[in-house]
Amino acid sequence: MTSARDEAQTHISLAAGYFLSARRLCRAQARAEGTCGGARVGVAIFPDGADRLEAALGRRLDRLNRQMERLERHAAITNEMLALFIRFWLTHTPPLSDTALPAAQAKGSDRFEGFVEALGRRLTRGNTFADDLTREVEAAKRAQSGTEPDDP
Repeated sequence: MTSARDEAQTHISLAAGYFLSARRLCRAQARAEGTCGGARVGVAIFPDGADRLEAALGRRLDRLNRQMERLERHAAITNEMLALFIRFWLTHTPPLSDTALPAAQAKGSDRFEGFVEALGRRLTRGNTFADDLTREVEAAKRAQSGTEPDDP
């Protein structure tokens, strides 16, 4: 229990609406207005565990929301890039003659099968195109500057 020496008295000004709300809250809790007001100020200055947890969860949810928005943006960019590439390829590739079509389909089938196998190997190893591209760009920069790689 706190003694009279541990407590400081102060006078604060509240807007009428806040004052009436605080008075009703104190009466509902059957507490003196001074102790009830002091408790409310203490909670505002030193939030309890539940308030800290709520604030931490709010920050975490905000961060997850920003990450999800970033992923959605990247997926939209990837989809648009693929669609644009396909459109470009289709408009700039001349159609095949009827005599060359079966040979081209057979070759395309073989290439697609090789593509799917290569994709499976890359996904199994965990390599990404972005990682390969980064390594190639760094190697090209080192080759231009004449420096050696940093890693052993």
